[in-house]
Amino acid sequence: MKQGWVNKKLIEIADVSTGKYDANHAIEAGKYRFYTCAYNYGMCNTNRFSGVSLILPGNGVNVGEVFYYDGEFDAYQRTYIVNNIKIFPKYLHYHMLLYWKELGTKLQYGSATNFIKIGNFQNYDVSYPTLPEQQRIVAILDEAFAAIAKAKANALQNLKNVKELFESYLQGVFENGNWERKKWGDLCEFVRGPFGGSLKKNIFKEDGYVVYEQKHAIHDHFNQLRYFIDEDKFNEMKRFELFPGDIIMSCSGVTLGRVAIVPDGIKRGIINQALLKLTPKKNVSVNFIKHWLRSSIFQKIIFDFAGGAAIPNVPSAKILKDILIPFPSLKEQEKIVNEIEMVLNETKRLEIIYQQKINDLEELKKSVLQKAFSGELKTEQQQ
Repeated sequence: MKQGWVNKKLIEIADVSTGKYDANHAIEAGKYRFYTCAYNYGMCNTNRFSGVSLILPGNGVNVGEVFYYDGEFDAYQRTYIVNNIKIFPKYLHYHMLLYWKELGTKLQYGSATNFIKIGNFQNYDVSYPTLPEQQRIVAILDEAFAAIAKAKANALQNLKNVKELFESYLQGVFENGNWERKKWGDLCEFVRGPFGGSLKKNIFKEDGYVVYEQKHAIHDHFNQLRYFIDEDKFNEMKRFELFPGDIIMSCSGVTLGRVAIVPDGIKRGIINQALLKLTPKKNVSVNFIKHWLRSSIFQKIIFDFAGGAAIPNVPSAKILKDILIPFPSLKEQEKIVNEIEMVLNETKRLEIIYQQKINDLEELKKSVLQKAFSGELKTEQQQ
């Protein structure tokens, strides 16, 4: 511990409690913030808490986050509230931004959903200097974090702009071409994955023939496998087998319409009920179809077919076969694909640059915080 600094348990310098409501307590037109374990808060009409507080999710993917709020609010029963803070509150906020995720949440419970307990707070140590020094550190961090936030916002906007420009370009390609239009069902063979009890979980094996899932269309990672069937079941369901060059499409949920091309060298297997398998016919470029399916034109069509349901779903491949697709000659398809791929490669290059910038800024925040709590931060007058 640094000379002149004090070390105490968190519960010695602040009160720690939880909310008492379930998630249904939130209402859209509420007067006060309602913090759950989600990243963003909702609203409600009760205000059990007030003043400067730190809000920490107690379960799920956001365990380790620390939010700062000065005002009236309420909280979900698994959300922890740190208030009545006896040191400079913003100093404690920055301290927990640096250390809480690593040290405070290293012990977690649960299998289906992870969660922390009050004991995580009882064992959390806080080292702090005099109040004027806390205030000095916070002032420097506030200024540094404001500059980092501005730079990150610019990088995020640039990343968004790059993606939107490509989407706009792709839409223009398919809108502006003066081509014949053909029915999707005339260009591809359609097979929807098996429904009902055909693939019960109790038939899955530790190895064998793969059952390809929605995530393979979403993430395009065909080597991440978890479900298998034996040879007898595979032979019974061979019409659902995937081959290199097939396209798979997600058929439900928020990822409806996401597609991927099946690569060479995949392990033999079948699709499950969440996927549609498309096998392009002769004189049809698989990459031309893939890019059309990824365009905003098709994405609007497929969600319209889903009927605006809370969980969008295409119940049958049959209803999709009459969708009209712009269809130039094979030679022109290949020329268009080459042009799209050139633009896409440049888009990906820029996305990598901006994403790295965002990652670097997050690392800079950690570096600044580490200097703050090791006593290395200096003002310009001290340098």
